[in-house]
Amino acid sequence: MRKKPNIIVSSVDAKRLEMLLDSLSSNSFPGMAELEAELERAKIVAPEEVPGTVVTMNSTVKFRVEPSGEEFVMTLVYPGSEDSQGQKISILAPVGSALLGLTQGDEIEWPRPGGGMMRVSIVDVIFQPERSGDYRT
Repeated sequence: MRKKPNIIVSSVDAKRLEMLLDSLSSNSFPGMAELEAELERAKIVAPEEVPGTVVTMNSTVKFRVEPSGEEFVMTLVYPGSEDSQGQKISILAPVGSALLGLTQGDEIEWPRPGGGMMRVSIVDVIFQPERSGDYRT
């Protein structure tokens, strides 16, 4: 497996995600340990310092899943904010936690639900709250 790219997480997102993880029972969702590990290795910065090309919570992202080449546009959200149209993806989903902190152009390998690996690459960060001046989300 390739080396994971460096990731950047805003201090607001990190704090909220740590509180979320603390509120869940151990191993309550697939990928919980991976999300915890991602947060541990992340460079935590003030929301104002997050580059505009980084995937943060509530960012709308165009990403590609390989090897299929399928492209999706989804918004990375907290649990309970998903939608029935499938345009929002929970941070607790394996692909959701894989997207957090990546920068446009990054690619990462991630476990597929049900086994195996997939590659996810960031094509575009269409919207990012911090880039639009919203540092509270």
